[in-house]
Amino acid sequence: MNMYLLFFIALIPIVWLMVSLGVVKTPGHKATPVTLMITFVLAVLVWKMPVMDAVKAGLEGVASALWPIILVIIAAVFIYNLSLHTKSMDVIKNMMTSVSTDQRILVLILAWGFGGFLEAIAGFGTAVAIPASILAALGFNPVFAAIICLIANTTPTAFGAIGLPVSTLAKLTNLDPNILSFAVACQLGILIVLVPIVLVMLTGRSVKAIKGVFFLSLVSGLSFAIPQVLAAKYIGAELPAILGSVVCLAATIGWAKVFHKETAAKDAEKIPMKQAVMAWVPFILVFAIILITSPLFPGINKGLSKISTTVNFYHPYTFKWINNPGTLIILAGFAGGLMQGAKFGEIATVLGKTVKQMSKTMLTIMAIVALAKVMSYSGMIKSIAVVLVAVTGQAYPLIAPIIGAIGTFVTGSDTSANILFGPLQVEAANSLGINPYWLAAANTGGATAGKMISPQSIAVATAATGLIGSEGKILTATVKFCIVYVIILGLIAYFTAPLFGF
Repeated sequence: MNMYLLFFIALIPIVWLMVSLGVVKTPGHKATPVTLMITFVLAVLVWKMPVMDAVKAGLEGVASALWPIILVIIAAVFIYNLSLHTKSMDVIKNMMTSVSTDQRILVLILAWGFGGFLEAIAGFGTAVAIPASILAALGFNPVFAAIICLIANTTPTAFGAIGLPVSTLAKLTNLDPNILSFAVACQLGILIVLVPIVLVMLTGRSVKAIKGVFFLSLVSGLSFAIPQVLAAKYIGAELPAILGSVVCLAATIGWAKVFHKETAAKDAEKIPMKQAVMAWVPFILVFAIILITSPLFPGINKGLSKISTTVNFYHPYTFKWINNPGTLIILAGFAGGLMQGAKFGEIATVLGKTVKQMSKTMLTIMAIVALAKVMSYSGMIKSIAVVLVAVTGQAYPLIAPIIGAIGTFVTGSDTSANILFGPLQVEAANSLGINPYWLAAANTGGATAGKMISPQSIAVATAATGLIGSEGKILTATVKFCIVYVIILGLIAYFTAPLFGF
């Protein structure tokens, strides 16, 4: 069959998903199972995949979605919900808002640093909803609060929800998660430094607004970027955003207290050190447990990895029961909650409610990972890649981030964008003789751009700021930043690979 005809047929599930989610507004948990069925039928009839192989591929997708992807999602949101239950999030919010009354500094602390931290430990809208609602409560124009938080919630999403987008992409494409993490961090490094400067200019509605806080903005960006790159290179996907956001918050608040103390809130509530530390305990434990079970401590890492079960689907799939971020985060949550004074039964109830809360998301993720597996193993992904490479040639890296951005625009999730298009990027890289890690990273980077214009993200922002009905106005404001962001990423993907050894 003609390769161009195969290309258009292979696009049917993707186009169907885009239309279902973006045009018809079908909920994800309804649209993705239908798309999976369409993919299954095409794989069997057009690509001649044996029915049992297609079933096995789908089951492998469901298994890898459940463990560890969905487990990590539940664990991350559980930690956040637990902080609401114990009221520790209120203490953390008070710590953030007492530093300054300067709107530019507040945006750096709340939208950028605190938003980055929430994205790192939870994701799924928390990084937009909470900072946007706080900024609106502090007197910011609600529309502006929504826009600024959407723009801030870009680069941190690459390693959001304890590194889930990158670790999922690595697993799906059989890439080394540490090398992929480093590639992603390198590509985003420049943007991580630029975004805080842009946020300040937007807050002051002028390029001149950077005057007086340029060094603070630079510190805010560098203190996020450098720890993230180092953590990505030496630890893996789980900790870069957590470490980067925590160091960024400490550096931004510290710099503001030393060099901008005249802007401090005069009536700020003094929070005792013990109360402050206890508020952060679950997050400190998450950081510590993931760190000591990482490859940095090979004895612990390898020992826990042996507690596993391998099941044969299309390919053998290994369930690591203890040494995965989801299990470790849940353990950290129980330990942290108990230290904060919550009872075991209360913590278990929070976990149960979190599972129920994420039920529709679970169905969506299972269906989308299953369809990605079927598309990959049947040859559908290869059929798309062959034509894209033939049309663009060596210029393909320029459009690689655009594909990732489309994925997030449609699905609302960096993880889903990586599941949908990550294998395509790797296939294209192999066809062109380009390092697959670099194009897989370009997909992840592009996915972070799509986050600011995703209808799901905008819906979260409008709900948090009481602006239901203002979605169009917010999209119009963010889309131009998205275009510039993707162009920069495309140029980085095309020109800078040799600088980083890719």
